[in-house]
Amino acid sequence: MINQLIAKLLPHLPEPLVWVFSKRYISGKYLSDALAASRKLNKQGFLVSVDLLGEYIHHLEEAEHYKTQYIDLIERFTAESITGNFSIKPSMFGLLLDHEACYRNLRDIVEVADGCNSFIRIDMEDSQCTSSEVELFRRLKTEFPARVGLAIQAYMHRTFDDIQSLLDLNDQENPLNFRLCKGIYIERQEIAYKRNQEIRDNYCEDLRLMFQNQIYVGIATHDSYLIEKAFTMIKDLNIPNEMVEFQMLFGVAPKLRQSILKKGYKVRVYVPFGKQWFGYSTRRLKENPSMIWHILKALIIRK
Repeated sequence: MINQLIAKLLPHLPEPLVWVFSKRYISGKYLSDALAASRKLNKQGFLVSVDLLGEYIHHLEEAEHYKTQYIDLIERFTAESITGNFSIKPSMFGLLLDHEACYRNLRDIVEVADGCNSFIRIDMEDSQCTSSEVELFRRLKTEFPARVGLAIQAYMHRTFDDIQSLLDLNDQENPLNFRLCKGIYIERQEIAYKRNQEIRDNYCEDLRLMFQNQIYVGIATHDSYLIEKAFTMIKDLNIPNEMVEFQMLFGVAPKLRQSILKKGYKVRVYVPFGKQWFGYSTRRLKENPSMIWHILKALIIRK
């Protein structure tokens, strides 16, 4: 109840106060902040996935602005030899306004990434976007087989079938590349698992399906239960290290990610930045009020 109240109040509070809740898991407002954070993480042995904040635009002109920023982002990171890739939300490029325009915008960005020998991850958003984002991935993966991946949300009922529907794109030279996370958006019970153990069980089923089909998997979770399950599955199925990585959010559980790195696994840290941090933060906290408690703990205790 208190979490929900705080989440509802946050959009009406002064930005400096909201920043107290946000700065732990956002690298900063500017490209220079993301560059500095990514350099530091690379020096510590971590890969990065960089995300320019922004989503659900109202006019296609906004998409052009964000496309220019993403291209600059990719070129700057490439020039500075930072080891990482880039996450993109299709709603930021007009997915809910004009599907074809969104595809063209994403294609332009992936084409730049291809020229820079880089990689683009298509983020999965709420259920109104899911089918369109799976389709976008299919089209871009077909044209740029080594340059595009997709985020998958384990709490959705449809996810296992979505993975199976994309297996025709999988091959040894350019395997499918998925980021498997639990899912953060508030969805209806008819389409999404709600209980924590149900979500965990579905996560493990999806992960096993990916491993059994030689799919490259980014295991994106801070849940120690799932991490231990993943370790066991990797050992039992004899999954080579080059086909798996662990992914964690910026500013969350640094000791846990360090322990995974010490085991010899690749660990990628999600590095969000941008001037749209306020809308991003308040929206995320309203969608998932339980995050308030985790952020408050993170401000006090660093695990």
